Amino acid sequence: MADATSTQPGTDPDRAGFSIAWQAARDQLVLAAGVIADTAIDLTGTIGRHVLASLLPQRRLRVSPRIVKRAISKYQARGPRIDRTSYKATTGIEILAAAGP
Repeated sequence: MADATSTQPGTDPDRAGFSIAWQAARDQLVLAAGVIADTAIDLTGTIGRHVLASLLPQRRLRVSPRIVKRAISKYQARGPRIDRTSYKATTGIEILAAAGP
């Protein structure tokens, strides 16, 4: 993919699609095409021609800088709107005697 994009000046290597290259390589293996190589070395090759034929669109500019996300804390969050009140729960069991005969 890098060799294919380097043959066209000004082409960003990020525009080469991995799935296109992978599918072209798979097709080459299935067809057993190009098993015997020519004496001339072609850097682009069949896979590169497929990649260059279907380049991805240019990436949009990044709006926000890259940042490292903060890890999730193992402690409880603190803040004015977080309800931390606890309530006591009580359970009771009542045993009812069977009514007389």
